[in-house]
Amino acid sequence: MQIISDIKKTSSLCQKWRDKGESISFVPTMGCLHAGHLSLIKKAQSLADHVVVSIFVNPLQFDNADDLLKYPVTLDEDTLKLADFNVDLVFTPKANAFYPDGENQVKQIDLGSITVLLEGAQRPGHFAGVATVVKHLFEIIRPNVAVFGEKDFQQLMVIKQLVETFPLDVEIIGMPTFREQDGLAMSSRNLRLSENERKKAPAIYQQLKSIKSAINASTNIDTADFVELERRACENLTAVGFVPDYVAIRETDTLSIPENHNNSLVILVAVKLGQIRLIDNIRV
Repeated sequence: MQIISDIKKTSSLCQKWRDKGESISFVPTMGCLHAGHLSLIKKAQSLADHVVVSIFVNPLQFDNADDLLKYPVTLDEDTLKLADFNVDLVFTPKANAFYPDGENQVKQIDLGSITVLLEGAQRPGHFAGVATVVKHLFEIIRPNVAVFGEKDFQQLMVIKQLVETFPLDVEIIGMPTFREQDGLAMSSRNLRLSENERKKAPAIYQQLKSIKSAINASTNIDTADFVELERRACENLTAVGFVPDYVAIRETDTLSIPENHNNSLVILVAVKLGQIRLIDNIRV
């Protein structure tokens, strides 16, 4: 396993693989790797000759400077885990190499409406930062396929829109959310929960399952019913100590508000628990 922070060396190594007709799968991360990340890497290994994992805490996608400062950095532990998985290349760029003139001087990518609702409304500029760094990573590594987790459901949609818009010659694969035994979606932010908050956190998934069951049990559900289910879930989460940003039932392909249950749906949630913001989703 090679660990490279230099952009030119990384690009050169990936080009050598391509010149030999060997394929590349890519898993971009911000580090603090957990079993969910490792499941993405395992999938990536089945898709190509070489696996590249990036570890880069991208400042452009943080709308809160304090959140960026507190984001857990565990590079030594991460690289040990990746060595066990026989990853070919770990790309660990520095922010000043990506953004030599400073983050404020970067022209960020605007992908339109998909970036300004739900998470985009709560975190202005977040998805522009995600799209900008992912495009940069794709251009350096030029993977055949890239693997992302569905926990960040809207982000996955943004990445697919990015690939279509430019276009970029990479296949995007989404993988199901990896969960703890009690249902909590695995996330690097879970490490920052207090013991008491960690005990409460599975209530997020419980509410998602409750809404899903209610939708599936109804043969004649409409927009008003969806709004009531969202309201009730927010009320239930608030009662046990969460501060909801949103609970939203949406069309899977567009994230538009559904009129009925004729199409595939996804339920998305974002809440604060203490100082930590958590997201999750479930398909219906």
